[in-house]
Amino acid sequence: MPSRRRSKKARILDHLGTRSIVLVGMMGCGKSAIGKMLARKLELEYRDADEEIELAAGRSVADIFKEYGEPEFRRLEERVISRLITEGPMVLALGGGAFLNDDTRKTILDNGLSVWLNVDFETLYERVMRKPGKRPLLTKGNPREILTDLMKKREPIYALSNLHVQSVSGPKSEMRNHLVNRLDEHLAIESRETAQ
Repeated sequence: MPSRRRSKKARILDHLGTRSIVLVGMMGCGKSAIGKMLARKLELEYRDADEEIELAAGRSVADIFKEYGEPEFRRLEERVISRLITEGPMVLALGGGAFLNDDTRKTILDNGLSVWLNVDFETLYERVMRKPGKRPLLTKGNPREILTDLMKKREPIYALSNLHVQSVSGPKSEMRNHLVNRLDEHLAIESRETAQ
């Protein structure tokens, strides 16, 4: 009798081991929404770095930016992510700027599987403008110009991720399924390369 083929979920979890899937990308690319759905599909814990920062600081990200500035927020973010990455496996959604920090990025690349969720500009802009007050970096001028500038600066660094996944149009479940397929493919290749 032929052996049963293992499910994508089983293969992903096996190849992942104790590493976490770390979702990176621009604000509004779907890291939180897709991350929660991915975690449910893979039966992994889901954590949001910004929510964990808020818990650690006892205040919102917007308040931390306003009261202490971006440099202090980034220091706190680095400490929280360094702690979370050791608690895997899980699906971890990062804030848009977290992967830009050299030390944070090294920690993630050494201990996790980073996945860049890439979304075209117009889709991204439409999403972030639904709740502009929730995005502290967009409150300091023309949001379209700020977002354009952020994308130009950040995308080359996001491209250092282990896996690049272009957003697909349609329901979020289609994007989640696309991500599961890409993870399965990537981890299978990674596993074969490691075995050689």
